[in-house]
Amino acid sequence: MTEGPKLTLAITDLEDSTLRRVKQLGVDHVIMGGGPIPWTEKDIRTRMDRLATAGLKLGNMMISGFPNALFGRPKRDEDIDKVRQSVRAAGKAGLPVVEYNFYAHRITEGYAEQPGRGASALTAFDNDRAKDLPPLPEEGAHTLDQMWANITYFLKAVIPVAEEAGVRMALHPNDPPPPTSRGSGQIMGSLEGWKRLIDIVPSKANGMTFDCGVTRELGEDPLEVCRYLGSRDRINHMHFRNVRTHVPRLKYTEVFLDEGEVDMFAVMKELVRQGYPRLIYPEHPPLIDADREHPYKGVSSGRYAGFAYTVGYARATLQAAVASRNTDCGTGVDGGGE
Repeated sequence: MTEGPKLTLAITDLEDSTLRRVKQLGVDHVIMGGGPIPWTEKDIRTRMDRLATAGLKLGNMMISGFPNALFGRPKRDEDIDKVRQSVRAAGKAGLPVVEYNFYAHRITEGYAEQPGRGASALTAFDNDRAKDLPPLPEEGAHTLDQMWANITYFLKAVIPVAEEAGVRMALHPNDPPPPTSRGSGQIMGSLEGWKRLIDIVPSKANGMTFDCGVTRELGEDPLEVCRYLGSRDRINHMHFRNVRTHVPRLKYTEVFLDEGEVDMFAVMKELVRQGYPRLIYPEHPPLIDADREHPYKGVSSGRYAGFAYTVGYARATLQAAVASRNTDCGTGVDGGGE
């Protein structure tokens, strides 16, 4: 098996056309949503077997559907038990990573399109568009302390099961990352929060999705944060994207990989130096004409042409990073997969 980082794409179905398109980009690993919980070993294996017919491997599934645990409500133990069952099923099926969110509310109301180069469309966030929005009745408002109490309860119940199952949990950072979202605190909206998270349960199974773009949105140095998390072996998944930050945490624009503030090559070299062996997802491509005219629903956001650009850019940086490393043993990474 090829060691080192592996590129991945998020797919929304298992149709032949989708799997072909992923392979045509030289990507051998995919991620996807896991569906209702509890998951079963049979369902996960069925997905894996279907992907194997196209030469693809399933490396990560997103788990959701545990609102009582998220909000600290009655019956949260029932929700957590479904998560634990799902993690056990993932381990039995050989799924290495389970990703999840812990938002009280994701403040996507602050997003808007912004013109990019050549009349492309970029995604821009401005907290002024959303900062005064009230809590939603079905969610309520939750203090930062309450959210930390809820995630602590969750992790102490789930991480020992993940360890036993041989599964790594990857918590996605708050994105957008303002301090509050419709009246609720965002535990993963600061680097302090990221560091606090991985200390709640000291385990490699208790890691996160390192997103170099979100890191810059926070006003932090992505390279230094990559070193911090990587030195503790807590990067359980990785998102590869670039931004321009106008006001840390509050106002930024997601841009093409080659034009933002993040030194993408430096981040990739650091991942290669660490020997990071898991997936890198070059996500959130800008909207270009080809995808306006021919959206493809089988990939996340329907932006297949945009992903062709992000995958190509990520592969080039990965190959260059490997080439810059001393490889006396003669092995390397092809930037695709196995």
